[in-house]
Amino acid sequence: MGLPVSFEFFPPKTPEGVEKLRAVRQQLYPLKPEFCSVTYGAGGSTQEGTFNTVRDILAESVPAASHFSCIGATKTSVREQLATLKAMGVKRLVALRGDLPSGYGAGGEFHYASDLVAFIRSETGDDFHIEVAAYPEVHPQAKSPESDLQAYVTKVRAGAHSAITQYFYNSDAYFRFVDDAYKLGADVPVVPGIMPITSSTQLMRFSDASGAEIPRWIRLRLQAFGDDTASIKAFGLDVVTDLCDQLRNGGVPALHFYTMNQSVATLEIANRLQLS
Repeated sequence: MGLPVSFEFFPPKTPEGVEKLRAVRQQLYPLKPEFCSVTYGAGGSTQEGTFNTVRDILAESVPAASHFSCIGATKTSVREQLATLKAMGVKRLVALRGDLPSGYGAGGEFHYASDLVAFIRSETGDDFHIEVAAYPEVHPQAKSPESDLQAYVTKVRAGAHSAITQYFYNSDAYFRFVDDAYKLGADVPVVPGIMPITSSTQLMRFSDASGAEIPRWIRLRLQAFGDDTASIKAFGLDVVTDLCDQLRNGGVPALHFYTMNQSVATLEIANRLQLS
């Protein structure tokens, strides 16, 4: 039973990293991704790397989506970047507020992702398919779950075509979020973001930063494995495959894998789900 997939990569910082990511992409392409997205550093610090990676993916005849952050952006800078991306052949953007670099005030002409979405739509019409972020377990900086849901609805009303979620390991949180959003009229497709578990220290660090919850039973099992990486990976594959299976049975539109520029875990999960 197939299900569309997409992959997220981050721009490599070294020539070796560029080559390694090229090999990883070739390993993942047999899964026929709908698109591959490329992240964008705080304050646009990786913009050149982002655009270079997007160019590479497009040159491999795969649709590429560029992350697009509004921190520190001006209408002029956004116009220029949109023109560049359009000329490159990009058809999809992931519009985000972006992470505030440390010691950074709320500069720029856009305060929220919804402002950026509205501006892109007013400037470019339907030239781009606009993705926004969704937080089934509530954005870490949100004042309340209600205000977070409202912020999401505002992004959809501003012109988003679909959403990709922060990763999670509790499918109930996803289905509840989608139900709540649909009740408020935000009925665009919400694609779950999937984070394979390959290292417990890395997962704990990301989750503390992003507000994604690691259920206690998963956390305790990972801690019990200690440095036994083989057991961590085997357990992670079981947990994440089972999660994807629950999501598929619940009728999700697609799965978006946070690959961390690796292919092994994503390929194995896709294989177990018979997605290829």
